[in-house]
Amino acid sequence: MENLKTEKIKIPLIDVREVGFVKDLKQGIAKVEGLPSCVYGQLVRFDSGSKGFVMGFNMEEVLVVILGTEGAIAVGETVTSLAELLTVPVGDNFLGRIVDSLCQPLDKKGEIFSSQKYSVFKEAPGVMEREPIEEPLATGIKIIDLAIPIGRGQRELIIGDRQTGKTSIGIDAIINQKGKDVICIYCWIGGPHVALQKVISTLAYKEALKYTIIVSAAAETSAAEQYLAPYTASALGEYFMEQGKHVLVVFDDLTKHAWIYRQMSLLLERSPGREAYPGDIFFLHSQLLERAGKLKKERGGGSMTFLPIVETLQGDISGYIQTNTISITDGQIYINTVLFKEGFKPAIDLGLSVSRVGSKVQCAAIREVSKGLRLEYSQYREMLRLTKMRTHLSQEAKEKMRRGETLHELLIQPNETPVSVEEEIVLFYAFQRGILDSLLAPTLQKFVNEFFSYVRSEDPALVQTLKEKTNITSSVLGALTIEIKKGLDQHFIDYFKKLKVEITGL
Repeated sequence: MENLKTEKIKIPLIDVREVGFVKDLKQGIAKVEGLPSCVYGQLVRFDSGSKGFVMGFNMEEVLVVILGTEGAIAVGETVTSLAELLTVPVGDNFLGRIVDSLCQPLDKKGEIFSSQKYSVFKEAPGVMEREPIEEPLATGIKIIDLAIPIGRGQRELIIGDRQTGKTSIGIDAIINQKGKDVICIYCWIGGPHVALQKVISTLAYKEALKYTIIVSAAAETSAAEQYLAPYTASALGEYFMEQGKHVLVVFDDLTKHAWIYRQMSLLLERSPGREAYPGDIFFLHSQLLERAGKLKKERGGGSMTFLPIVETLQGDISGYIQTNTISITDGQIYINTVLFKEGFKPAIDLGLSVSRVGSKVQCAAIREVSKGLRLEYSQYREMLRLTKMRTHLSQEAKEKMRRGETLHELLIQPNETPVSVEEEIVLFYAFQRGILDSLLAPTLQKFVNEFFSYVRSEDPALVQTLKEKTNITSSVLGALTIEIKKGLDQHFIDYFKKLKVEITGL
């Protein structure tokens, strides 16, 4: 009997994919015939090597947004669907880097190695995966921390006219996170590259780049990149949030993001609605901003805070995009052009600004020294309006005016100079006690600029106590009162005498 030799038969691997062809092409949008089983966000590859993702479809064609330039793509070219959704690489190596909407480096510092990928259009965590927002996120901006407090996991809108300091608020919030174990992501959408370079220079000078990721989709980039930028920034933030870390994301700005989506929707031949925006423009931003939040400890306990920026035209907050984002977010910081021109910076209008999380995210000390500040300042602005009408004021009203002027000067703060929580406690405790009411503007500014440094050098233990304790005990208040009195007597009295200012208070 012959020994039968069995031979291994090699069966060639068959790669089954759906194939279509380009039916039409215009300004970064390709109409593809075929691909019957595609889903929203699925990647496709053109024969020329370019990639795109599915943005919509109907019974006759698939609408594909091209990633990158469309120069190499031609009508009639075949298109192959890939068995993956649009994802971007994420990881710790992105810290300190500048990347585009696909997380490719733009800073010429070499390739960024990553072993993980996250979906760009990842679904937001459910309600049962979250917990209430109770931890403060200090911005270092006195008027915000005291009157419009922001918590970790909150979505706080920054809204106002162009060139009034909206970006500066976001940048100051990033600078203030130095040494606080908060990862920051700055997302630049549709703005000029020169302006972005100024932001990068500021962050580098303040040593904030090492804990910050910059996602850039400047005006000269494609519509697809500008559309994807905020989703990419959110995906990067979600990686750190799920590691149990705290993340701050600044979107600058969502008005231009809405413009680019409107442009894409018109090219996709979707029916225009109010102001030519498509009907799903509200869903676009609500889907994005819903990804912020505070996770439960079982999910790592991380948080992601959003500071979206929206531009207004001549102070009109009733526009379509403006009202949409106001209704989605947990409060807004309104920048008033009139206040800006008057020299009150940051030009935040306390009458129209609100934080829906409220004072529960403030520590007890800040909550105590900030009592009544919003009301006092609102009354001061109203009386200031009356004085312009030459209305006679009573002695009581004049005293309130003088106290309001003190508060006005106290809230003014230059850009890129965030204030620590303990300094805010010292300054506004002195204000609440009425110590600063009789000081003229030059003297008050000297007090604001120098007094905390004096207290820190004279009694570092007291400053450390204010930093570590969330509650002000009577002993701490007593020590703080002694330091203020001693500082006025020993350090500032000569300067006050020169200005012939009468010292009252303690």
